[in-house]
Amino acid sequence: MEKKPGRILIIDDDQDVLFTARAVLRKHFEEVICADKPDNIPALLREKDIDVVLLDMNFKAGATSGREGLHWLGRILAIDPDVQVLMSTAYGDIQLAVESMKQGAVDFLVKPWEREKLLATIDAVFQLRKTTRQLNQYRSAQRMDGQQEKLMGEARSMQPVFEAMGKVASTEANVLLLGENGVGKDLIAKEIHNRSHRQQMPFVKVDLGALSETLFESELFGHVRGAFTDAKADRPGRFEVASGGTLFLDEIGNLSGQLQSKLLSAIQNRRVTRLGSHKEIATDVRLICATNKPIYEMVSEEAFRQDLLYRINTVEIAVPPLRQRMEDIPSLARYFLEQMAHKYNKAHLSFGPGVIDKLKHYQWPGNVRELHHAIERAVIMCEDEQLTPEDFALKPVARRQGNTALNLRQMERETIQEAIHQCNGNLTRAALELGFSRSTLYRKMKKYDL
Repeated sequence: MEKKPGRILIIDDDQDVLFTARAVLRKHFEEVICADKPDNIPALLREKDIDVVLLDMNFKAGATSGREGLHWLGRILAIDPDVQVLMSTAYGDIQLAVESMKQGAVDFLVKPWEREKLLATIDAVFQLRKTTRQLNQYRSAQRMDGQQEKLMGEARSMQPVFEAMGKVASTEANVLLLGENGVGKDLIAKEIHNRSHRQQMPFVKVDLGALSETLFESELFGHVRGAFTDAKADRPGRFEVASGGTLFLDEIGNLSGQLQSKLLSAIQNRRVTRLGSHKEIATDVRLICATNKPIYEMVSEEAFRQDLLYRINTVEIAVPPLRQRMEDIPSLARYFLEQMAHKYNKAHLSFGPGVIDKLKHYQWPGNVRELHHAIERAVIMCEDEQLTPEDFALKPVARRQGNTALNLRQMERETIQEAIHQCNGNLTRAALELGFSRSTLYRKMKKYDL
């Protein structure tokens, strides 16, 4: 039997009680800690990450009031408000039980308890602890995301994005986000989740571009122990973890045809099968996908399944690059400066004359992400009270004269040549770097006689 990764603390002055509880629980939980004096409680809570405390109500000989237990209940919750405390007493006083629950205990056990009752109660309280911890993490992440709403900007070109988000958030529709790298597609996905009916449930992101084909099934669908060499325990996949909430699949355009088929099956059937198992598991996820690739061109070239595209883009939102919303530069720059100045203990740092003007005249090929990195670097390197234009080493954007169409063709030809050179002639890698499918790259090489 695999033990649950929990720490249980038992405080009781009766050695027989401690022995029995430890014997019952140690088979089911990672660590069971016993103490016969409540004075040890503060040190144990600070040294160990305790999940559940089983606390006796009375410690002094002949005591039956339960006041000691209530006192220590308060002390425990003052040290760790999230720990789950279960009270234990030999005297079944209902008023005492009610009082302990009012003061923060989650349940009440009357001794002598049956082993099965003890185990079932501890297990239920442990599951409550896990759920509470996860919920707190989600709420904390959502509060952080609320602070990051400024990252999406307020430019006129972003208004269609905001309008679409407002309409789609409260629905169950799958969403496809299109846009270049660094435009903030992940922030938009989080904001849609935070405005949805699923906001209290998980938001799970998977970067499909970083997943190898061998890891795809294990990561998304999970695996059982022994499914492959390093599968030492059962593990749920991202579909299971996100069930009830939102699953954000980033860089979906990078999937091979075979993996597209497997993903389509999971989306259509709303069920997954863990690697190494034959048991189907029902899932309930709201799907948001994103890509920086020319997905419709890929469909026409049969590099991306049309039926999968239909499944993931009930609503489609195109996010404009930063160069098309330059009016957002000042507010974004000030937001990043505030963040980075705090991070690097330079709270009084500000923008000097000419900085914002310089930032507004750069094209930002790396979008919001590049702006963030540029400001972080400038903050790190700056030794004065103000940032100057010289603190930003931005590469000038080459401007070509003459026929625009001809220049664009020449630029594309040179870009393809450079990508092939940088990838040492590996056309698959070059296509990936350029954001093309392999067939698109072949077609363009023929077009430009490369």
